[in-house]
Amino acid sequence: MASDLKHILLLLFTLGVLQAVAQQTVITGKVKDKRTGEAIIGAVITIGEGKEGTVTDYEGEFVLKTAQKFPINLTINMMGYEKITLTIKDNKPIDIKLTEKVAELAAVEIRDSRITQKQKQTPLTIESMDAVSIKETPAANFYEGLAHLKGVDITSASIGFKIINTRGFNSTSPVRSLQLIDGIDNQSPGLNFSLGNFLGASELDINRVDLIVGASGAYYGPNAFNGVINMQTKSPFLYPGLSVFSKVGERSLYEGGFRWAQVFKDKGGKDRFAYKLNMYWMQARDWEATNYDATIQSPVNEKNPGGYDAVNRYGDEYSSNRFKQSGLVYIGHGYALRRGYEEIDLVDYNTRNLKTNASFHYKTLKDVEIIAGTSFSNGTTVYQGDNRFSLKDIMFFQHKAEIRKENKFFVRAYMTHENAGNSYDAYNTALILQNNSKSDANWAATYNENWNKYIFGRMNALRPPIGSQPPGVNYQDYANQYFYENYYDSLVQWHQLVRDSTDFGKPNAQRGGIEHFLPGTARFDSAFQAVTSRTNREGGSRFFDRSALYHIMGEYRFALSKFDFIVGGNMRLYAPNSQGTIFLDTSESQRIYNKEYGAYGGVEKKWKMENSEKVVLKGIAIGLLTGYLVGLLDLLVSGKNEGIPNNLNIAGLQLPTMLLPALGGGLIGLGAKKQGDIKATITLRTDKNQNFNWLFSPAATIVYTKNEHVFRVSASSAIRNPTLSDQYINLNVGRATLLGNLSGFDSLVKTQSIINAFNNNNDRSLLEYFNVAPIKPEQVRTIEFGYRTTISKKIFIDANYYYSWYTNFIGYQIGADLDWPAASPFVNSINVYRVATNATTQVTTQGFTIGANYFWQKYLGFNANYSWNVLNLQENRDSLIPAFNTPEHKYNLGISGRNIDSRIGGFSIYNWGYSINYKWQEGFLFEGSPQFTGFVPAYSMVDAQINKKQEKWNCTFKLGASNLLNNQAIQVYGGPRVGRLVYFSILYEPKF
Repeated sequence: MASDLKHILLLLFTLGVLQAVAQQTVITGKVKDKRTGEAIIGAVITIGEGKEGTVTDYEGEFVLKTAQKFPINLTINMMGYEKITLTIKDNKPIDIKLTEKVAELAAVEIRDSRITQKQKQTPLTIESMDAVSIKETPAANFYEGLAHLKGVDITSASIGFKIINTRGFNSTSPVRSLQLIDGIDNQSPGLNFSLGNFLGASELDINRVDLIVGASGAYYGPNAFNGVINMQTKSPFLYPGLSVFSKVGERSLYEGGFRWAQVFKDKGGKDRFAYKLNMYWMQARDWEATNYDATIQSPVNEKNPGGYDAVNRYGDEYSSNRFKQSGLVYIGHGYALRRGYEEIDLVDYNTRNLKTNASFHYKTLKDVEIIAGTSFSNGTTVYQGDNRFSLKDIMFFQHKAEIRKENKFFVRAYMTHENAGNSYDAYNTALILQNNSKSDANWAATYNENWNKYIFGRMNALRPPIGSQPPGVNYQDYANQYFYENYYDSLVQWHQLVRDSTDFGKPNAQRGGIEHFLPGTARFDSAFQAVTSRTNREGGSRFFDRSALYHIMGEYRFALSKFDFIVGGNMRLYAPNSQGTIFLDTSESQRIYNKEYGAYGGVEKKWKMENSEKVVLKGIAIGLLTGYLVGLLDLLVSGKNEGIPNNLNIAGLQLPTMLLPALGGGLIGLGAKKQGDIKATITLRTDKNQNFNWLFSPAATIVYTKNEHVFRVSASSAIRNPTLSDQYINLNVGRATLLGNLSGFDSLVKTQSIINAFNNNNDRSLLEYFNVAPIKPEQVRTIEFGYRTTISKKIFIDANYYYSWYTNFIGYQIGADLDWPAASPFVNSINVYRVATNATTQVTTQGFTIGANYFWQKYLGFNANYSWNVLNLQENRDSLIPAFNTPEHKYNLGISGRNIDSRIGGFSIYNWGYSINYKWQEGFLFEGSPQFTGFVPAYSMVDAQINKKQEKWNCTFKLGASNLLNNQAIQVYGGPRVGRLVYFSILYEPKF
């Protein structure tokens, strides 16, 4: 910490002396198509006809810096548009509209625009961060900054592994969301989900992040179930040059990276070839998981003298219970649990992350772009699933090739390979280490003998007289309570004495065993290395994973008779390779290959509504059509309707399902009486996994735009094929074996019924058997209504309501394979399994979000958003339904300013910016594995940053803090408490 403070103070001193820099003129603005209002990418803005200039980015925006003073003559040029020249007299943002073919001067409107027209009119619910917002996020990095958007949940399993989720069913294994980087699935081939941005893109290369909220399978394919995180990197054609950044902070944080892009022109001065190189490095001391509260399955609480089962202590689950044994030997014994190992002694908290990539781009004479790229990531972090895992030296390779023409077509192919390195299961490591010293049965017998040897005499002398108990009360129960009330401290000391004697005393000659491996000793280090270096098939806890994913997809857009069409398809091959440590691929002859196919088509129509009373009826008809579309297509393609039911339960009210689409369509119709623009889209996607039938994901949307008012009505859907784990896993995690379920299981025994049988004189009649049906894909259907508007060009409001139906939700059921011979009172073996299966009842969720942005001046803007999400519980709720794991209420409040240029007294403030965000969320029950299920308390968090651009040095300095007030927040039960992280960064972007 002292060294970190020195770094921060040194950099703060540097910031303090970088003043009195010569000011430059800065011109900002946006270039759009005058007719459509769409942003124009790649428009060239120069001063006069000279070489000093810039180009517009993905949103059509530009920033031009010059030493010249106002007035300045700008020339705006774009192929296919009329070239125009404007005289700019001040530094207010300008809005430039270019005209196709017709030679007329484009109008210039002075205003402050930060919300794009595309974002306003999109038929989906999209939250976005542009390149500027990414630079100015007050969070520790842009990925964490996504949590400031409305409807977004963030889960921190560790400092290097953060999960973004929307609309419920939050999980540390986000299999219901999709993460794309330039259209490429960023998932781990073996895990089938993305490891946050741990294996993603460098912040220097991110141009924009769109978070598509809700079911989007018809648009993005399988697994776009609850949302899509769509990252777009910077094109080397639009963003050439060098960028370098360095960041230091608390917890020994260091981040650094560079980006270099270069463009080559042909003889005619056209951009022809470009390439970019990226490298990023991060290291930090991770947050430590030190929750020592009792787990929900612990038989006793924290006050039990003989110990308890703690959340982040593993191996302490087994207990020797002598609470109600006959006789006086075990009075006071109660529950005695094993010592276990704390997580801090088992995992590597020194997080490291390296990300590199390179891409090469070539443009043909017809503006067709050919791209080849490669990426490599490597690192160490902690991942939480059913257990806590140390992902140590994990490697990730990705290669791609693509040919595309903007807004016309693309063909894209990529492959992803991973190598788990030296990763291991921390929870199972504790169990193996403990059992390598003494088995549970050996330890229990030794503990009881030591209790009788060292404690019985003391207890017998202090016990109350027999017969002193109240009438009707068992004497042993009375004596146990007597000792607990009168000799509690002594009980704690006695149990500690017995535990030490059992763990470290001389081993029993008959049963064998050795001393407990004590953390911090060379003996422990040697045993730990032996366990974590062997795979679980060799008696260790390391897992082998060199899985791969191969994918090819294509898309084509065309117009026909005033309709816009889109068609496309994809093929994917999963090639897991775990050598039996994770999946059922125990030999080369049992290698697993899993194929998926998909195709989609869509049509879009835009038209203006006439000024007529009939428009209202048309709007209602459109609404009814939108509402019925999903159910109708389900019926046509599957022969049955398992989708949307007849009624919705909204805030306790039973309303006809189709009433809301009709009302939404009616509102569109009423608004359209004064004329407006209508955009309707219908999309149908079909997907097949080799082990399951074809499934269909239809969607329909209606968007009505009147001036700055945008109304949306949509019916969407998505499917999720069972993951490789759901189909093929065979992994022993210590207390159970996780099994995939392609074929189903017969005659498993409920574990509680086994306990009941044992506790009732081995009564076999109490055993309860059940069957598990084969796993099936799950589906979701959603109806959504939204409204967006801009008031006085300063206030942007976006609100939406959704209602979703989930069928065949994938969950798990726990049962045992019991070998209990009929003629024997003893059980030969019990193998406990957790089997993937589907819920048999339908699940419904609903939610509402609203956000507002107020841009008063460039140096002062406000934003606020609120989200409400609930799981609609049913009386016969299926026990297999996965946990919702989402707070019902949460909100964000923010204030920000950028490019501040002002004078306060005699002090000049030039090129300063800042942002502050306050986040609050309600507490909720997080239901993970049995070890990691518990209540996550409500928490609040303040993120803040201030930045300064030094034009002379081409640098931006940023001082910020994530969780500024150091509120120790638990974001996932079983994970660490997330505290404050102060950081300071320098971004260097020289001009060439």
